[in-house]
Amino acid sequence: MIETIKPISDNEKAILVGVIRQGQSEENSTEYLDELAFLAETAGAETIERFTQKLERPNPKTFLGQGKMEQIKSFVDTHNIDLAIFDDELTPSQLRNIEKLLEIKVLDRTNLILDIFAGRAQTSYARTQVELAQLQYLLPRLTRLWTHLERQKGGIGMRGPGETQIETDRRIIEQKISLLKEKLKKIDKQMATQRSNRGQLVRIALVGYTNVGKSTLMNLLCKTSVLAENKLFATLDTTVRKIAIENLPILLTDTVGFIRKLPTQLVESFKSTLDEVREADVLLHVVDISHESFEHHIESVNKILGEIDSMDKPVIMVFNKIDAYTYEPMEEFDLDKTNRNFSLEDWRQTWMGKMSGNCVFISATGKDNIQELREMIYKVASRIHAERFPFNNFLY
Repeated sequence: MIETIKPISDNEKAILVGVIRQGQSEENSTEYLDELAFLAETAGAETIERFTQKLERPNPKTFLGQGKMEQIKSFVDTHNIDLAIFDDELTPSQLRNIEKLLEIKVLDRTNLILDIFAGRAQTSYARTQVELAQLQYLLPRLTRLWTHLERQKGGIGMRGPGETQIETDRRIIEQKISLLKEKLKKIDKQMATQRSNRGQLVRIALVGYTNVGKSTLMNLLCKTSVLAENKLFATLDTTVRKIAIENLPILLTDTVGFIRKLPTQLVESFKSTLDEVREADVLLHVVDISHESFEHHIESVNKILGEIDSMDKPVIMVFNKIDAYTYEPMEEFDLDKTNRNFSLEDWRQTWMGKMSGNCVFISATGKDNIQELREMIYKVASRIHAERFPFNNFLY
């Protein structure tokens, strides 16, 4: 029987661990660990403390240096910590060494995100995608699940049992991965057929960083009830709804939120979900402008869009949560201008220029400027419709 890594339980006490790399500011490190803390909270853990260390590159054995790891070990023992979460993906040997040293459960960022996805997946399709990603992550890390065999001494007559069991498990997992891939291929074909059956209606996909308000906006535009929570990855399953703006029919799709360092296993297993983005005619890139690092979020989303060959589509930038934005005018002698020193009007002028006018500032919860957004969607969608159906333009 293959052991699996136990998921996070509610009220587990966790510490967060990160590396401040060369050229990276402490502010960036704080921001990354803030996001990791939000991920931990979404998974059900309580963050007790954070540990960081400035390193050119992570220690190949224990990620952090020996002195820092001893400090963490002392804190873990003193405060009865259940879980250590690292902000980067750990190698199998690092994971094994750190668990041996700390004697508690250790997760890296990838495993944490997979755990959240596993808890959030509602449909059979989403669960299959997550299971595939988990097994692909687990495969090279099998040895850490058999640490009970390390008590056996080597020598004549003592070789084999652990290795044999690991090889058996590896075969089982590889077979399971193969079966899941075949299952997903069949579902992919069904979904591709569904997409082809939608005719040539203009398709618009909502994309953006996780927890920026895509589902709330979807509910507002379509008058639906897609799950919308103040948690990361509230939406995993793709939702497609037909709406009409000034009698122009449009298909609107809500997709899974992106995040910094989105695990490659998830990008691969959620291929069909991302196909909705690939095949869309227009992207509605939703941004949480109230977040201090919203420009970094835009970069992260654009990076993933580039990886799935979707950067060449028309984009409408939708800056959401203007009701939560705080403007801090600069002091007379203050030389360092930050994002908060720009007013919403400053941002509007900046991004209007960048996006050739395809940019709108809204509040989905407050329903501010929604009509302006609808008019912008109509302007872009009607142009595509006119190119697709040149003889039917008189209808619209």
